[in-house]
Amino acid sequence: MFTGIIEETGIVKSFSKSANCATLEIFCREILNDVKLGDSIAIDGVCQTVVKYDSSSFTVQISNETLKVTNFANLKNGKKVNLERALTLNSRLGGHIVSGHVDGLAKFIKSIKMSDFYEMEFEVSSTQEKYIVHKGSITINGISLTVASVSNNVVKVAVIPHTYLNTTLSELNLGDFVNVETDILGKYVEKFLSSKDNSSKIDMRFLCENGFV
Repeated sequence: MFTGIIEETGIVKSFSKSANCATLEIFCREILNDVKLGDSIAIDGVCQTVVKYDSSSFTVQISNETLKVTNFANLKNGKKVNLERALTLNSRLGGHIVSGHVDGLAKFIKSIKMSDFYEMEFEVSSTQEKYIVHKGSITINGISLTVASVSNNVVKVAVIPHTYLNTTLSELNLGDFVNVETDILGKYVEKFLSSKDNSSKIDMRFLCENGFV
């Protein structure tokens, strides 16, 4: 599990594909302090397992399924990526609960620099939009963000300068695709309410009375 609070940006050192998977090596600094083989690291919001590391980089192997549902297929040497180590039991949950299992892609379609923050808009699929709510949480390229508005498959987020400048958001070009993970809580609620044999007492009245709706 992760929080969506980016620890640092890394740089793609090498990326190569084979018939069964891809191998990705990333230059970084801070997150290598206590890394071990088998550790989970979120790369642009995608949970990956460390299979090799040294003092300045680490390597992961990416499955073909991950390549299909993320923007990893477009990785190139020198590209910046957002990095976060897995949550520990004594960590503060500064963002929101992030699984690192990406739902799909969204297209970056607009950015406006306001006086003290940035407004950024992304086009998502209808499948993704149903899990996105105003003032709820969304993960974009591994970054925990608050939804400012959502309508007609367009999600707007307000980004403070610190987040904009210390993540890859400042590197995006219009038309770029980003990895999106919607809030996992909404998926569980849908599952509880849609199960045919569901004996749970959770219903719309319960959700309204307890502030979920």
